[in-house]
Amino acid sequence: MKIRPVILCGGAGTRLWPETKHNTPKQFIDFGGWCLFDKTLERIKDNIYTSPTIVTNEKYFKIVKKFLFKHKFKRWEIILEPIKKNTGPAIALSLAYSIVSQPTVIFPSDHLIENSRNFNKKLASYEKLLKQKNSWNKKDIFIFGIKPDYPSSQYGYFLTKKKTNTKNPVSKFIEKPKSQIAKKIINQGGYWNSGILFATNEAFYNSFKYNDVENLDLCFHSLNKGKEKSVKNGYVSIANKKIFSNVKSVSFDYAVLEKYKYVNGIKLSVNWSDLGNWFEILKVFNNYKTKYFKKKNLFNRPWGYYVNLYRGKGFLIKELVIKKRGVLSLQKHHYRSERWLVTQGKAKITLNNKIIYKKKNETIEIPKGAIHRIENDSREVVKIMEAQLGSVLKETDIVRYQDIYGRVK
Repeated sequence: MKIRPVILCGGAGTRLWPETKHNTPKQFIDFGGWCLFDKTLERIKDNIYTSPTIVTNEKYFKIVKKFLFKHKFKRWEIILEPIKKNTGPAIALSLAYSIVSQPTVIFPSDHLIENSRNFNKKLASYEKLLKQKNSWNKKDIFIFGIKPDYPSSQYGYFLTKKKTNTKNPVSKFIEKPKSQIAKKIINQGGYWNSGILFATNEAFYNSFKYNDVENLDLCFHSLNKGKEKSVKNGYVSIANKKIFSNVKSVSFDYAVLEKYKYVNGIKLSVNWSDLGNWFEILKVFNNYKTKYFKKKNLFNRPWGYYVNLYRGKGFLIKELVIKKRGVLSLQKHHYRSERWLVTQGKAKITLNNKIIYKKKNETIEIPKGAIHRIENDSREVVKIMEAQLGSVLKETDIVRYQDIYGRVK
């Protein structure tokens, strides 16, 4: 039986926009001809999947439909939430019209898996393995975990009791721990929680039945009393706003998974990120910067050069290359903040009255109005990926205080 893909597409992604009014939801941000929702739809075009079900907010309906037409899906279903209510209710809504025995994978719409082919191969083989070993039942839910490569406080984690080819019961979920605790979790063999879930529809239904049946019933009732309409290639269901307003806004992890006895971890060996902050986005641009490079966007400076890689709505991604003994001016910006990721060498950074050293894979945030400078006092070139966020992203928004190249006016 083919796998039913359910995509949760109602989030706002506000963590990326602390200073600007360009609060485009993360899954729809254009990163130069692609967005995260684009990548999610590309992943499910594999023949292991049935037609998709998208659960999203009413205000995103037009943009979701536009992407479905762009990817030429022959059939699809959209379920619309009149009010944003988190992942628990979104998953409950997706179960209303499902075939009980069908295997289902639930994807967040705003995560990046760089090799979809490997992921789909893993998913298909796992579904077959479970069937062969008679391990697939009416209760088990499987959650994909990523082996951490650093102690991030941006991600949730989980621990498993044992490690086998099929079932690794989850013993504990930990939501976005501090760095020191994250290190301990990693040492105990913990995984990042990818938010990708795999089970039969019946297993998902039972997990709600045992742990959050009130929300499940309200979600089903809101659809029964809601509106339905057929459109070209698809079907749209709109939950009743009055009934849906009584649904508790709660994550699926908190409402169900943390209490449920039949959750198993699966190690996912692919490059994955939820791109939940600009430092993660800078890593992606650094990996693929040759695709964005244009000679006309390279600008030489006395301290080295910079390349504008991509200008989006409210942000600019660039690479700074600082030669040996190169020193940028001591400066500030009125209209933008900056995020820096060091990708080569060791940078000496002035931030207001502090001197800070950052080496490869280390990051720093430069708030709007902060006085700052980068120096390369080492014997190798320093490279930095930079994200500028603000209303004015031009070289004119530089107030220089000191400059060894005589550029202070």
